[in-house]
Amino acid sequence: MSSASSDPVDRVADRTDRAFRDRPLVTGVWAGLVGTAVMTLFRLPVARSLPPTGAFWEQYAGGDPDALGPAFLLHFLYGAGGGVAFTPVARALRGRGLTTALAVGVLYGLVLSVFGTRVVLTRLLGMDLDYDEAVVFHAGHVVYGLTVGIWFGTREPHEG
Repeated sequence: MSSASSDPVDRVADRTDRAFRDRPLVTGVWAGLVGTAVMTLFRLPVARSLPPTGAFWEQYAGGDPDALGPAFLLHFLYGAGGGVAFTPVARALRGRGLTTALAVGVLYGLVLSVFGTRVVLTRLLGMDLDYDEAVVFHAGHVVYGLTVGIWFGTREPHEG
């Protein structure tokens, strides 16, 4: 039988744990990108529109609001930035367990969602989401927060 340390999954987990300790901002970028991918996959089949980054692209860069490339590129850049911004919180939570990281991640997603609707959508873009769109927007950000919280929470050192 092989030891647990020779298990490929354990080796990958060990590398990601070391990366979190040694390069926490890189971990934040990855957490944000993965969180955005999961949020986008959640949102695509239920939303009736592209992410609001298409409208942002149109208003501030003069581009086509229906252009998929720029809309998704901006969405993933925002998501990566959100993961980096969560890094100090995640580092402060180290040792408090996965459930705490998960719960704080959900709260973080909700904070981002409220900021997104009140500041980005309403003030910067002059948009007002209808009820169904707002629910999908907030739920998507909860999914993002769940993912980011889990990403960081599973990079905790494990005793074995």
